[in-house]
Amino acid sequence: MRINAVAMCLPLVLLGAARPHIADPAVASTAPGLAATPPMGWNSWNKFGCNIDEQLIEQTADAMVSSGMRVAGYQYVNIDDCWMAKTRDAAGNLQADPVRFPHGIKAIADYVHGKGLKLGIYSSAGTATCQGLPASLDHEVADAKKFAEWGVDYLKYDNCNNQKRPAIERYTAMSKALKATGRPIVFSLCEWGENKPWEWGRQVGGMLWRTTGDISDRWNSMIGILDKQVGLEKYSGPGGWNDPDMLEVGNGRMSFSEYIAHFSLWALLNAPLIAGNDLRSMSDTTRAILTNRAVIAVDQDWGGQQGTLLHNDTTTHTQVWVKPMHDGSRAVVLLNRGSVATSISVATADLGLPPAKEYQALDVWAHTVQTVLGDLQSGVPPHGAAMFVIKRK
Repeated sequence: MRINAVAMCLPLVLLGAARPHIADPAVASTAPGLAATPPMGWNSWNKFGCNIDEQLIEQTADAMVSSGMRVAGYQYVNIDDCWMAKTRDAAGNLQADPVRFPHGIKAIADYVHGKGLKLGIYSSAGTATCQGLPASLDHEVADAKKFAEWGVDYLKYDNCNNQKRPAIERYTAMSKALKATGRPIVFSLCEWGENKPWEWGRQVGGMLWRTTGDISDRWNSMIGILDKQVGLEKYSGPGGWNDPDMLEVGNGRMSFSEYIAHFSLWALLNAPLIAGNDLRSMSDTTRAILTNRAVIAVDQDWGGQQGTLLHNDTTTHTQVWVKPMHDGSRAVVLLNRGSVATSISVATADLGLPPAKEYQALDVWAHTVQTVLGDLQSGVPPHGAAMFVIKRK
């Protein structure tokens, strides 16, 4: 394997190839039907925080359809924190904020379902949400029943105000309550990686589990989260996914090249693709990134193997990431973490491909196909990535 730092002309540091991992069958206790591939959708938090109301959610559902995102595979419209009233109702049930959600969550679910989409909602495995509103610890049965009655399809379950009670106990209680409703509801464990949920999330009924704290719309935040995914590959697979947090594509604090790298890497990691921008006003560029069918196909590949770090060159600040695809091809991300444009190459022999005289490589961003003889090579901008799907010709 070779990395050519053409612009920097520095020595190379070569590391051995890592073998790709697949989820351990021993932990595959969750039936993969609901999350056979990583969930795709949208969440309100990254862009809007607590500034949400029913009009925003319904308009976002409209935009998910009109933008082509639904056709591209996005289906969940997820309401994050701050949807609930400051107190439970007289019967002890969660209720929607009467000002911002005057028609209640059921009406929004009906609207979203009418668009051919699904509705997600938020609570915390604590006495209050992260914003201090009523949450679900010791109210799991009642709250799960209410979510099901409303027609909720996805629950993001946070970790704030948890009273230092064991995480497995708290998340198991909600999982059992959701299953008892009889309604298929995707269960997202937003535990921040504090208690290694990748080791137990699947067993307690989780279908995705956060591996880190929150992402922010900054290159260093995204890259820092990326680094923490190394070594977690074996826990990811159909029915249960490592979750490096939601997408920041289109929120404006990263460059075009950085957003290309962000989306490419999240797809290679089999991450849930949960957009976090304003779908109603996104640019054509943002829409083109989020709806790139070839990149989405890598994320949604039914083989379910998470991509791995194949090569890390700390001298040139470049990396090669690779993901085995179900058809024997390989998805490859050439990542330039540095501040100078460079050329990165990797030998096809190091990608685990069967021997061949020629290979065919699809550049998923340039939408071009090239013949590769020995090395897959591309120029990569600073804080950027090139992504290919390569197979024997």
